[in-house]
Amino acid sequence: MTNHKDFFREITLRICSSLDIKVAFVRCYEYLRQYFPLDELFLDIHDHQLGALRRIAHVSASGETVDEIVPLPETVWDWVTTLSGPFVLTQSTETPISRIMAPLVKREGNTDLVVPLCIEERKVGVLILRSYGNDKFEKRHVNLIGTVVEPFAMSLSNALAHEELLQYRDTLLDDKSFLQKELSLGFKSEIIGEGSGLRNVMEMVRQVAPLNTTILLLGETGVGKEVVANAIHAISTRKENPFIKVNCGAIPDSLVDSELFGHEKGAFTGADAKRRGRFERANGGTIFLDEIGELPLQAQVRLLRILQNREVERVGGSKSIALDIRVIAATHRNLEQMIQDNKFREDLWFRLNLFPIFIPPLRQRREDIPALTRRFVRSKSQELGLLRPPAIAPGALDRLVKYDWPGNVRELQNVVEREIILFKDDVLEFRSLLPEPGRMKPRSPQDPELPEPVKLDEAMALHIGKVLAVTKGKIHGPGGAAQFLGINPCTLRSRMQKLGMKKGR
Repeated sequence: MTNHKDFFREITLRICSSLDIKVAFVRCYEYLRQYFPLDELFLDIHDHQLGALRRIAHVSASGETVDEIVPLPETVWDWVTTLSGPFVLTQSTETPISRIMAPLVKREGNTDLVVPLCIEERKVGVLILRSYGNDKFEKRHVNLIGTVVEPFAMSLSNALAHEELLQYRDTLLDDKSFLQKELSLGFKSEIIGEGSGLRNVMEMVRQVAPLNTTILLLGETGVGKEVVANAIHAISTRKENPFIKVNCGAIPDSLVDSELFGHEKGAFTGADAKRRGRFERANGGTIFLDEIGELPLQAQVRLLRILQNREVERVGGSKSIALDIRVIAATHRNLEQMIQDNKFREDLWFRLNLFPIFIPPLRQRREDIPALTRRFVRSKSQELGLLRPPAIAPGALDRLVKYDWPGNVRELQNVVEREIILFKDDVLEFRSLLPEPGRMKPRSPQDPELPEPVKLDEAMALHIGKVLAVTKGKIHGPGGAAQFLGINPCTLRSRMQKLGMKKGR
């Protein structure tokens, strides 16, 4: 006769012997086989988020694996929760609901001893002892397993709490890794032009930053929309929380939904784990959606729901996740024209255009160019490892101010970096900055300001001479005339000799 006290003690020791419930479960299985005709042992819970039965642990004599997720009608679990103690399921004792469940859990031809697990009258899961064949379990088996319901229930509850703790840990580690890559180097309180060319922009920023209002930044490519978005977040009440940046035009259409809104495990081929999207990662903070005009129409529908309801639903999921988030969008596109072309949703436009801020191009705020140039010279010199930033030649800034800057601040930044690379040991004159041919004012042949026509060789000699003047006679290497003209140095020397020009250095 089995001593119930010894049995209870041994099961309790084994089920508490490891933080890994699967390891402890195997130890219990080995002991239970001494008292039960046992072939398989299951520990299951009802996952409300999945709407399915989830296997926490499983042991089989044959080593056979089973599905971890089993679709389960809500009525079946409701029926299980009404049961108060262990019971046997076999062909002779089946109910209509158990017959529904039988093919789902592959119970045909087997006998199951089902043990509902409760903690303080709350159902936490179910323990199932399975024996191959019919009518394998007796009354004494039911009574014996009933003595260890509490240890198994406590162990399951602890295992679920431990699993949740590990998920939180993984989430924090994931966030840390993600944010280290995504966060900018930091927002500097000084914005070049906030007292001059960007005065109106910064006044609007200071008005709207403390609020949770959705903002739309408008302006040409390269005007500094991301810098303004940084400023909004930095002086907002969310400044201590995440600031997630998304370039909508850089994400492939097939990945947009998953990247922005996340996905559940098994949502599509290759989705072998649950993933949080950018919106979830930005919860409590700010998300910056750059190039919003590039967002596919399907993703626009999901974004509209987020702006309306402040909640997101992962791809493949059925549960809405509440969000506390501030949205800043930016574009250089004409969204109103895109609406007419059926490439952008009008209702989304109305949601985004709540507080538009237009950032003027650099050619409309030329007074900011000298200060921007000095800032870029200092920062780029530091990036390139120079001990001292090169000096700017007199008159060079005037040359920059007169240029139209079709690429705006980004183009100015690139020009400064190129000039430092070419003339890091000399003063910066920016003589290589020439207007693009397409941006030069067209002239007719009758224009009196045009020079008299010359022979091709003379025009070529004149152009080469101008380039040599810029490079101070240098032909080879970085900053040489051959590099500017886009030809081989030997070819250039040969051509100069043919034209009767003096050789450079």
